[in-house]
Amino acid sequence: MSDGPIRRIGVLSMHTSPLDQPGAGDSGGLNVYVRELAASMAAKGTECDVYVRRTSPDVPEIVELEVGVNVIQIEAGPYGLEKGDLPAVLDVWTQGVAAYLDKRPVNAFHAHYWLSGVAGHHLKHQFDLPLAVTFHTLGRIKSIAGDSEPEDRIRAEESVIGCADAVFASGNVEADQLTSLYGIPRNRIEILTPGVDSKLFNPGPLGSARAAIGLGDYPVLLFVGRIQALKGLDVAIGALALTKSDDARLVVVGGLSGDEGPQTYKDLKRRIKIDGLDDRVIFVDPQPHQALPTYYRAADVCLVPSRSESFGLVALEAAACGTAVVASNVGGLRDNVADGITGLLVNERDPELFAAAVDQLLDDSEMRCEMGRQGALRASLNSWDLGAANAIEVFGRLTSKELVSCA
Repeated sequence: MSDGPIRRIGVLSMHTSPLDQPGAGDSGGLNVYVRELAASMAAKGTECDVYVRRTSPDVPEIVELEVGVNVIQIEAGPYGLEKGDLPAVLDVWTQGVAAYLDKRPVNAFHAHYWLSGVAGHHLKHQFDLPLAVTFHTLGRIKSIAGDSEPEDRIRAEESVIGCADAVFASGNVEADQLTSLYGIPRNRIEILTPGVDSKLFNPGPLGSARAAIGLGDYPVLLFVGRIQALKGLDVAIGALALTKSDDARLVVVGGLSGDEGPQTYKDLKRRIKIDGLDDRVIFVDPQPHQALPTYYRAADVCLVPSRSESFGLVALEAAACGTAVVASNVGGLRDNVADGITGLLVNERDPELFAAAVDQLLDDSEMRCEMGRQGALRASLNSWDLGAANAIEVFGRLTSKELVSCA
């Protein structure tokens, strides 16, 4: 414990790296979150060492992502491991991080996802330093939503939560879930709302955006995310088939994810063919983060039909670009999308209900534009700079008080 300034945070992100392309494999909003928060903290004088698992021999051991942000590759198991295989090498990875910490001490740990939370739990006790965790997804929430999650994961989350000095939640909905499903005291939950870079994500002309990516004069629906069951691309495709706009197109920006990715994609392509949508669903490879604003600006409506979301960064980015959102009424999307103001929340993941919401917006251009305007205004209040300031303040408090003991 220390009363001095927070000079360096050890950021633990075992299963995915901020160097990876979001929208492919296991890379997504978590990657953006880690990168942007670390960069914003560094800009305020708090360095961040981001520890990841090495997945390629070609990446240097230390990569300076930004001034004050270093991504450090830790060897742990074969390079091509799937996420489900990572628990087997977690101890080796944790030991590798510990060896580095002897050379590059930190003031506190910020772990991302449950795997890194387990590592952070060990490192907290080894170095007697505070631990904050952002889970991004929770096993119990995913199980409730219909995903099969191993009991080992849920037990690990309970153990980490029982000893974490702080748990960051994206908003009040996630905070309530942490309290009701995991019993964490509210005074150990800190709200850290993800941000958006308003210099990059902001409204722009629809016509020029469409011209830039080769889209024509027809209604455009947009889906941005990994192609996996959790994200609900099947619902978006079903909604396209049922919408009254026969000329509408669905643009899908994202790549395959996980072991089931290829089969999910095959099933979706079969569905597209059966519904006669071959010419109306446009698949686009994962794009660099800085290229996404053009896709958001080109869309009339952005669809976020996820089964569960701790926040749903895509919805915030779309809103920042002035695009109305139709999203599942689940998790952090309830905090993120102001129903009837910045978009529409759909109570069930039913393609027919999503199609009705899409038709409502496509039929009423005035409503759609006003939702886009309100979305951009609301999104401008969520900045990574503010998130970084909040995080630094939290870590400052944690380092000046007694650490939480294991439950």
